[in-house]
Amino acid sequence: MDKYDAVVVGAGNAGLSAAMNLVLHGKRVLIIEQHNTAGGCATSFVRGRFEFDPSLHELCDVGSQLNPGSVRKLFDEYGVDIDWIEIKDCFRVIGTFSDGTPMDVTMPTGVIKFIDKMEEYVPGSRKSMIRLFDLADEIRRGTDYLTSHHGSYSLLKLLKDYPNMMKVGSYPTLTVFNRLEIPAKCQDILSTYWSYLGVDLSRISFLHYMLMFTNYIAKSPFIPKGTSHTLSTKLVSAFLDKGGEIWYGCRADKFLFEGNRCVGVETTQGPVYSDVVLANINGNTVYGKMVDRNLLPERLLKLLSVRKNKNSGRLISIYLGLDRTTDELGIHDYSIFIRGNSDSRIEYSAIEKCLDDNDFCIFLCYNVADPTFSPLGKAVCSITAFASMEDYKRLEEKDYPKLKNRIAKKYLELLKEKTGINLFDHIEEIEVATPITFAHYIGTPEGSVYGHDCGDWDGVFARSMDLDKDYPLPGLFPIGADGPTGDGYGVCYVNGKTFADRAISYLEELK
Repeated sequence: MDKYDAVVVGAGNAGLSAAMNLVLHGKRVLIIEQHNTAGGCATSFVRGRFEFDPSLHELCDVGSQLNPGSVRKLFDEYGVDIDWIEIKDCFRVIGTFSDGTPMDVTMPTGVIKFIDKMEEYVPGSRKSMIRLFDLADEIRRGTDYLTSHHGSYSLLKLLKDYPNMMKVGSYPTLTVFNRLEIPAKCQDILSTYWSYLGVDLSRISFLHYMLMFTNYIAKSPFIPKGTSHTLSTKLVSAFLDKGGEIWYGCRADKFLFEGNRCVGVETTQGPVYSDVVLANINGNTVYGKMVDRNLLPERLLKLLSVRKNKNSGRLISIYLGLDRTTDELGIHDYSIFIRGNSDSRIEYSAIEKCLDDNDFCIFLCYNVADPTFSPLGKAVCSITAFASMEDYKRLEEKDYPKLKNRIAKKYLELLKEKTGINLFDHIEEIEVATPITFAHYIGTPEGSVYGHDCGDWDGVFARSMDLDKDYPLPGLFPIGADGPTGDGYGVCYVNGKTFADRAISYLEELK
């Protein structure tokens, strides 16, 4: 029977990256994808004359050609040419400072510019901000060392060369902010990006948060020309050009084992055998439905048990095709964070509350970065917010459209109130996605989008140090959002490559 070196299940970001890395190393690789197109969240959809990106806000760690980040380097390594567009500012945030004063702050890219602007908003903050970014730089260098050694790190080297990372990296972000004596208003501004990880700053590790935060500041956010589906289609084209195969409309139902070693996948088109399988699938599905329970070691069972009810944030997204230009609509910022509270702990707690009790959202206008994103004279925007399952537990099917209308009205009114941007009379196309939508298309529990909650004891520091222990089944590498570095577009591409490297080492050991 025909056999592959590697099968990748799921053509999402991590799956495509892993498959590309494997095929470049001369492996015979098959991708199995249950949908009729690749990309997972990185796709697009059309309503009327507008094309919408369902999920991408911006990527971090792309960087410029002169100062490339890991994502740009990765696409260059894969031979995939992307027309990257730089976002000029990090963010605008509107809300209330912790002392009760109004907050309307726009923060620039570039560490020095960021520190200078913070000094304008919060006089006397410069020294603490310099300490913060110096510490973040050590963490970046330390994690680069960990990543490059794929789990085979030297603890002595870590302690010698990156002592501050080892000392504070796993502490909660708020704890480290306070020890660095960062002023409260600075902390209010610095916490803006918490929603990109779905964990509040009292629980997300300092290492995790600052790696993401400083990548945005130091290297600017970027988007690809077009939608995120551009990234997916170009990866697929490069993969096929190198001799890879893709089966669309094919679902993987169960992983096949000889003893405790994974040797293939049972699919809707029959069994497929391979030396290694990389599963770009939610961990609950991998271990709960696709692997016999008696194959799971006790440590993994305990890990799954404590993670069971720790799914991360669920989202609602409102997609808007507008009949005016950004200038005519008074839109000048690429992204505006509207915060119900400057304390991320309170904002996070609102995730589990009903729609009426949650005022956090992110307004985004793609045309500010790319004027050609929409048809001429038009604009494409989105509004994203966290959602609670409380609104859906007793929802009847006939009331679903009413709930979508209520969601759109609430956040459009909030946008008008906080920014003065009134879009009600200029909507040509509108679509509302709920957790039910995300659950349907990406197959995650309750539509959660970040994998399991990456906070407290289950942060990236612990996950990175326990790579070998957390992936105990030979030949099976889950590479989805529960990876060692959590979730996110750039993170998933890098995570896919990292586990493909581990799979390549495994294949060498089999010889």
